[in-house]
Amino acid sequence: MDAAKEIAFNREIRTPSVTVDGDIFQPSGLLTGGSRKGGGDLLRQLHELANAESDLLLHQRKLSEIEAKITELLPRHKKFMELKKHLELKQYDLSLFQGRAEQNEHHKLGELVKKIEQELEEANSIAKEKQNLYEECVSTVSMLEKSIREHDNNREGRLKDLEKKIKAMKAQVQLASKDLKGHENEKQRLIMEQEAVIKERASLESQLGSLRMQINHLNLEVEEQKSKVASVRNTHDEAHSELELIRLKMKECDSQINSFLKEQQKLQQKVSETKLERKKLENEVKRMEMQQKDCSTKVDKLIEKHAWIASEKQLFGRSGTDYDFMSRDPKKAREELEKLQAEQSGLEKRVNKKVMAMFEKAEDEYNDLMSKKNIIENDKSKIKKVIEELDEKKKETLKVTWVKVNSDFGSIFSTLLPGTTAKLEPPEGCSFLDGLEVRVAFGGVWKQSLSELSGGQRSLLALSLILALLLFKPAPLYILDEVDAALDLSHTQNIGRMIKAHFPHSQFIVVSLKEGMFNNANVLFRTKFVDGVSTVQRTVAAKQNK
Repeated sequence: MDAAKEIAFNREIRTPSVTVDGDIFQPSGLLTGGSRKGGGDLLRQLHELANAESDLLLHQRKLSEIEAKITELLPRHKKFMELKKHLELKQYDLSLFQGRAEQNEHHKLGELVKKIEQELEEANSIAKEKQNLYEECVSTVSMLEKSIREHDNNREGRLKDLEKKIKAMKAQVQLASKDLKGHENEKQRLIMEQEAVIKERASLESQLGSLRMQINHLNLEVEEQKSKVASVRNTHDEAHSELELIRLKMKECDSQINSFLKEQQKLQQKVSETKLERKKLENEVKRMEMQQKDCSTKVDKLIEKHAWIASEKQLFGRSGTDYDFMSRDPKKAREELEKLQAEQSGLEKRVNKKVMAMFEKAEDEYNDLMSKKNIIENDKSKIKKVIEELDEKKKETLKVTWVKVNSDFGSIFSTLLPGTTAKLEPPEGCSFLDGLEVRVAFGGVWKQSLSELSGGQRSLLALSLILALLLFKPAPLYILDEVDAALDLSHTQNIGRMIKAHFPHSQFIVVSLKEGMFNNANVLFRTKFVDGVSTVQRTVAAKQNK
C-alpha cells in the first residue's frame, strides 16, 4: 500500500495504482478497496492459470511421447496379431493332424501289426507243437528200428508195417515242415512290415515334436507381446486420466475467469455510475457556490447602497426594535414579496430550465437504480442461501457415496486378492472434499505407495475401484473384454467368484481365454475353426446354488 500511495500521489509520477489486495489509489485522491473480499484473488488465480497451462503443456508433451511410443508399438502389435492368427491356425492344424493320425494308414498298419504279432505268436506255438510231434516221431522211428533189430523172426512183416507207418509219418512230417516254412516266411514278412511301420512312426513323432517346439516358442512370443501391450495400455490410461484431470482444472479456471470478468464489468459499470453521480454532485456544488456568490454580491451591494445596514446590523432580529421581524407589518411583507417575485422573475431569465429537467430526470433514474439495486441484493441473498443448501446436500451425497464405494472397494479387493485390504481415505490434514487416496495393506501392513505393487496387483486394484463405483448404482448388463489377460489362473477364478458374490442382480458378458473364468459361467459360447470356417458352440453349465 505504501508503494501504491507513493506512485499515485507523487507529483512527478501521479499514476493510478492497484495493490495485490485490490485497493485502488487515484491521483485525484479517490481511494477504493478495503471492504471488498477476494479482490486480490484474480492475480493469484491468473498465476495459477499460468502454472496450470505450463503443466498442461508438459502433459501434452508426455501424451505426444506416449502416442509416439504407441505408434512405434503398432507394427509389433500387428506382428503379434499375425503370430496369434498363425498360432491358432497351427493349433487347428495340430488338432486336425491328431484326428487324421487316428484314421490314417499308419494307425491302421499299427493295428494290423498288433494282429500279425498275435498271429505270429499263435504260429510259433503251432510250430513248437509240430516240432515236438516231429521229435516224438523220430523217437518212435528209432524205437521201431531197435525193435526191428531185436525181432528178426517177424522182420519182414513188421518191416512192411513199420515202413507203411514210417511213410505215413514222413508224409505228416513233410506236411508239418511245409507249414512251418510258410509260417516262417509270413513271420519274416510281418517283421519287415513292423520295422517299416516303427520307422515311419518315429519320423512322425519327430515331426510332432518339432511342431510342439514351434508352438511353445510362439506361445512365449505371444505372452511377451501381451505383457508389452498391457504395460503400454496402462501407461496410456494413466496419461489419459492425468490429461482429463488437467482439462477439468482448465475448465474450472475458465469458469472462474469468466466469473471474474463479469464481476469486473459490473464493477466498471458501478464505477461509471458513481462517476456520473459525482459529476452531478460537483455540478450541484458549483451551482450552490454560484448562488452563494450571487447572494454575497447582492448583500455587498446592499451594504454599499445603504450605509445604515452596517451600523444597525446588530439590531436585526431583536425584539422591541424596528428590525423585529416577528412583528413586521404585512404591507411591508407584501412589498418585500413583490420585490422578491420581481427578483425571481429576473432570475428565471438567467436560469436554464433544460438543466433542471435533466436534473429531475437524472434523479428519477438514480431512484430507479437504487430500487433495482435493493432487488438485486435481495435476490443475491436468496441465491446465497440456495447455494449453501446445495453445498450441504452435495457434501452429504459425496459422503454417502464415499462410504458406500469405500466399503465395496475393500470387499471386492479382498475377494480378488485374499489376505489384503484396501480403502479410500483423504490425505493427512484434509477432508474427503479435497481428494481421496488409495491405500493398500498386505497382511495388515499398509504400503507407502502403489508403485510397490506388481502389474497384476495394480490391475486388480483398478478393476476393484471401477467395479465399486459401478456397484454404487448397478446396471443390468456389463461387458468385460479380457480383463484377466495379465492375471494368473487363481486371480481369474477370484474374479468369477467376486462377480457372483457382489453382482447377483446384474448380467455379465465376459470375453476370456482362461479356464478359471469358464468355471463360474452359466452359459459358454466357444468359437473355433471347423474346415476353415469359424463356428460358435453354446454350452449351458450345470445349475448351481446361488
